[in-house]
Amino acid sequence: QVQLVESGGGLVQAGGSLTLSCTFSGRSFGTYVTGWFRQAPGKEREFVAAINWSGATKYYADSVKGRSTISRDNDKNTAYLQMNSLKGEDTAVYYCAVVQDARYRLTDYDNRDRYKYWGQGTQVTVPS
Repeated sequence: QVQLVESGGGLVQAGGSLTLSCTFSGRSFGTYVTGWFRQAPGKEREFVAAINWSGATKYYADSVKGRSTISRDNDKNTAYLQMNSLKGEDTAVYYCAVVQDARYRLTDYDNRDRYKYWGQGTQVTVPS
């Protein structure tokens, strides 16, 4: 059984940085595509970034491109999302998700329906 636990959220001033972690419990983390999504109050859950099983390929939403870095350490069963130059509009609950499926191009994993397992989320608040 797969479980995901996000951590690292908190209150950050505008312009600051934060690194979120997603810890995976289960087998063969290194065979899963991992994605980060976020959901602001009253809004749909939206794609942030995705990384393929090896970490060689990464894909970002335009809203965070150039300010964020997704990475993974398969030996530690953990994925990361580093976010810099944070803005008020980055305020949201951040979720990680995984799927053991490599049928699609990584750019197709911006669709939350592609993912099978989700964490409970971690709150990031950036006061405007």
